[in-house]
Amino acid sequence: MELTFRLNTRPRARDLAQQLRAAILEGRLRPGSKLPSTRGLAESLGCSRTLVSQVYEELVAEGYLEARRGSGTYVAPGLPVLPPAPGAPEAPPPRWLAPFRKGDEDEEGTGCRVDFSLTRQVVEPIARRSWVRMWKAVARQAPPRDAGPPEGDPELREAIADYLGRARGLRCRPGDVVVTTGGVRAVDLVAQAVLRPGDPVAVEEPGYPAARRTLEDRGAALLPVGVDEDGLRVRNLTDSPLVVYVTPAHQYPLGVRMSVARRAALLDWASRWDRLILEDDYDSELRFDGPPLPALAGMDRAGRVVYVGTFSKVLAPGLRVGYVVAPAWLRERLLRLRERSGDRVPWPVQRALAAFLASGDFDRHVRRVRRQYAERRAALREALQPASGLARLKGMEAGLHAFLELGPGLDEQKLAAVAHQRGVRVSLLRPFYLGTPDRQGWLLAYGGLTAEEVWWGGRVLAEVLREASRRLSPPLPAGRGL
Repeated sequence: MELTFRLNTRPRARDLAQQLRAAILEGRLRPGSKLPSTRGLAESLGCSRTLVSQVYEELVAEGYLEARRGSGTYVAPGLPVLPPAPGAPEAPPPRWLAPFRKGDEDEEGTGCRVDFSLTRQVVEPIARRSWVRMWKAVARQAPPRDAGPPEGDPELREAIADYLGRARGLRCRPGDVVVTTGGVRAVDLVAQAVLRPGDPVAVEEPGYPAARRTLEDRGAALLPVGVDEDGLRVRNLTDSPLVVYVTPAHQYPLGVRMSVARRAALLDWASRWDRLILEDDYDSELRFDGPPLPALAGMDRAGRVVYVGTFSKVLAPGLRVGYVVAPAWLRERLLRLRERSGDRVPWPVQRALAAFLASGDFDRHVRRVRRQYAERRAALREALQPASGLARLKGMEAGLHAFLELGPGLDEQKLAAVAHQRGVRVSLLRPFYLGTPDRQGWLLAYGGLTAEEVWWGGRVLAEVLREASRRLSPPLPAGRGL
């Protein structure tokens, strides 16, 4: 047998061994085939006989070849032929594999001048001095000798409990807190702990797609419940849902705040039917018009609310730190799941964040970024003012995005395509519904843009809407716009 190999890389022995393995696994050298003698292969490759002998011995030891005394070296019998190596045409997936469920809000990236889409959410960075200070606090400490408690670092849980009591009106102890790798992971952990396949879970309509997918992945049967200006329509709840997932501080995506009356009604519903409320305190830190309402869990007297929070929206998504405040019976289940999975936030991140919270740097950071986001919010409102008779800007009281509800006759998808052609990208409301939408509009994330970019993009959107209005019936009544 003649072998046409070319030794291009060093060490040359490794190169020859890799080429022989590939030839055997891809079926170019068939099981039982006899290989050239070490002398013959060395001469054809222009290398030493010792090098070829070393490679043959290595592949014999690995089971690719077998040496037969007095006969030569052969490809070992019984070896399977594997798929082609990288670079060759890819093999198709298994026939039984179901298509991957793409997120409804997933969108392809674009080169638009202004990108308002929710998929591009970024936050203002932590001040450099604070960032350095929090990590210096960690560097002065020796790391633990074990993985640490599954509920999280004690110092961080104490800092979180203190913050929630101070800022969210939630009376809790450090022992009530379980640290997680992000907010969505916190929702997933609770769902895994309490749900069985087929259990009914009520969700807001429209609602947060990532949370809905997480609940579905844990087997939940989702029951959409409408949202209005006061939040979740509690009167539409029946006794069938075992869990209700809500975002009362800044409803995602419409941005409304659940009223006190609705909160009381929801707590009464949970107590009456012995149900759970999963409160995702989304964007609670970033309020612009007055102080936020206390967390729903802070009003709970029956132990029916499981509280979920995250630092991703106000600090840095890359830190991947969230938390759950849960009653004792649920914490026991959560900790068992954490023990099994080994899912922990790295100790240095936990300890650095604990120092950041305890030092007051977190409160100063929130005040600073709140002022910056307020400027962008004002720029958006001003830029869209010319279209105030055609659309209503909502959800501006808090958070990093707003909802622009389009008036009758305006097609959110067609007009978004026009805006895209002019360099502005938005997110459509339609993908946030499970059923038929009862309104239409655009979601505008302004957190990662400058005030100038927000103003320019808003002006483009206003122009698109005004041009479309010339082909429509009379605009919305005066006083009902922005």
